Amino acid sequence: MRSLTIISHTEHYKNPDGSIVGLGSTITEINHLLEVFDKVIHVAMLHDSVPPPSALPYLSDKITFVALPAVGGASIIDKMALVFKAPRILKIISKAVAKTEYFQFRAPTGIGVYVIPYLVFIRKKKGWFKYAGNWKQKNAPMAYHFQRWVLKQQNRTVTINGIWKDQPKQCKTFENPCLTKAEVELGKQTITNKIFQFPLQICFVGRLEAAKGLDLIIEAIQSLEPEELSRIETIHLVGDGKRITEYKKKIKDLNLPFQFHGYLSRKEVHDIYRKSHAIMLPSASEGFPKVIAEAMNYGCVPIVSNVSSIGHYIKNNKNGFLIESLNSECVTKVLRCFLNLQQIEYFNLINLNNKELVKFSYAFYNQRVKDEIILRD
Repeated sequence: MRSLTIISHTEHYKNPDGSIVGLGSTITEINHLLEVFDKVIHVAMLHDSVPPPSALPYLSDKITFVALPAVGGASIIDKMALVFKAPRILKIISKAVAKTEYFQFRAPTGIGVYVIPYLVFIRKKKGWFKYAGNWKQKNAPMAYHFQRWVLKQQNRTVTINGIWKDQPKQCKTFENPCLTKAEVELGKQTITNKIFQFPLQICFVGRLEAAKGLDLIIEAIQSLEPEELSRIETIHLVGDGKRITEYKKKIKDLNLPFQFHGYLSRKEVHDIYRKSHAIMLPSASEGFPKVIAEAMNYGCVPIVSNVSSIGHYIKNNKNGFLIESLNSECVTKVLRCFLNLQQIEYFNLINLNNKELVKFSYAFYNQRVKDEIILRD
């Protein structure tokens, strides 16, 4: 029996009926890993709060959730808790890892500062590390920089975003899976029936904050001429953030065509993609966000920042638009390019033969895990 322990900082919550749900994107990925493993233990953080609509349950009793205390944060108290709770966290992880043949640690995360070195020194245990962040982040937090450094020194497989000339031999380029077979087929149907007619709909999916580029999007929309603005019907904002009240007031005062949706279920987010013509994500630092591939699957043209590995998959004017510099002028310029597309140009950008999207399916990812990680051991 092939078994796996996953260690992550993925947020989990307890429903009133006692059932456990967790961050939808990660839970869906783990549900699909049962195509590779007979048993999965997921060691992750349990939060004492109401689960968002995007949270999902595990679909099999072959997956066991083991709770870690919810630690992490920017304050001094948060960082001290990260250190003081280290013995307890390592004890929980050690017990879980001992029960399975393989482990997977998902980095970067605060606990990675001590969990990665611990796992590196368990010589007899098979496993790999998944680094989902920006592998080439120049001004990374010290904790993230340390985690990357350790991963470069050890010999186990590290799956990373992007293709880099100087990546160590144990670092393998792995796309982040986010599409089921049914969703890929639905995407093809959606694109076939897509209508490109002004005014268009645009979406943004993520945390509502400056780091994700929402301020730049608002400034860019505000900079458009009235005739250009008339080509946009709605800009859908999916997600939440600490500044949401401020954003709502500003957008109301400026009378801009934004619609706030808050957190949505996976199906509801995909419904937003299906009726949208573009996704905007001028974020400052990313690995390769799953939302880009998900949106492209349904015919959304990506208007995205050229950071980390994003430019490895999005080619300017071929399957999307890259924002080279993160300022409102550049975002406005690229947005204008999109708003001036002809119908044939739009369909060339979202063409059905985009082979890159296959790499973001769970089936493709699972096969690579079998071929390049499991069989390698």
